[in-house]
Amino acid sequence: MSRLQPFTTIGLHVIGSEKELLRRLARTKAVLFDWDGVFNDGFKDAEGGSPFSEVGSMGVNLLRFALWLRNGQLPKAAVITGQHNPYAERFAQRERLHGVYMGFTNKPEAFDAFLAKHGLEADEVAFFFDDVLDLPVASRCGLRVMIGSPVTAWLVEQAIARGEVDLVTANSGGNNGLREATDAVIALLANGAEVIDHRVTYSETYQRYLGERQAVEPVVVRNAR
Repeated sequence: MSRLQPFTTIGLHVIGSEKELLRRLARTKAVLFDWDGVFNDGFKDAEGGSPFSEVGSMGVNLLRFALWLRNGQLPKAAVITGQHNPYAERFAQRERLHGVYMGFTNKPEAFDAFLAKHGLEADEVAFFFDDVLDLPVASRCGLRVMIGSPVTAWLVEQAIARGEVDLVTANSGGNNGLREATDAVIALLANGAEVIDHRVTYSETYQRYLGERQAVEPVVVRNAR
């Protein structure tokens, strides 16, 4: 049975074969996230901020732990956003991401900086995104997960036609589509039961991971242009 069957049942769209997804995932050493429309519904407050859901936050943490278990080292993790967003910075600091790149409307600039900072190849990155400004980065990444929405159905079709997406969630960012996405990738890794067991028991293994995560000093990059 497909590892993604529980997700395709609720509407996850899988582009290509599961074998190809597993090939792409095997190289994954980093996770990268857009912010607006991924962690939330995309609406902003008067200061330009947009929040995040604890449901999505837990998904990001569990995915990082799953990759840590698989690779034996902490995956690099960062957010790239076109706006200067205090919520994104707060999340990066709280969750000890390796970086948050803000104010980058030309996102490949931030992506190249992230790759150079950590000595990564583009195809070693799993990218979670939702809109047209993200496609230049998605086109270069190894695993591309698009947060779907009924209002972006046409854009999803375009991204598929351009070969820039591997998975499209059934749920939108405002409906915890990010958690659907992270759980689906953990299902592909096939170590989800181990991830849950360690987290539920707060095992020594999970505490080692958490110690490594908490030792990360997030780099905050603000593009002034």
